[in-house]
Amino acid sequence: MTTEGLLVFLIVGAIAGWLAGMIVKGGGFGLIGDIVVGVIGAFIAGWLFPRIGFHLGTGIAASIVSAMIGAIVLLLVVRLIRRI
Repeated sequence: MTTEGLLVFLIVGAIAGWLAGMIVKGGGFGLIGDIVVGVIGAFIAGWLFPRIGFHLGTGIAASIVSAMIGAIVLLLVVRLIRRI
């Protein structure tokens, strides 16, 4: 991965994590936490979406939305685990 590719990956992760934190109450973990949540969310979406036949398309906006949806799923699962 090039330096530019890594930078875009981190920016997409940060935006997706921040948006997911804004949507899910109790989310938002600071810049580094949001990046981690967004990147993990992107992996979740990349694994989950093909299995359910869901495709948002290509491009940066689709990547952000996919990662955000995956991050929301992650935050909801974390919230469920914290309650137990």
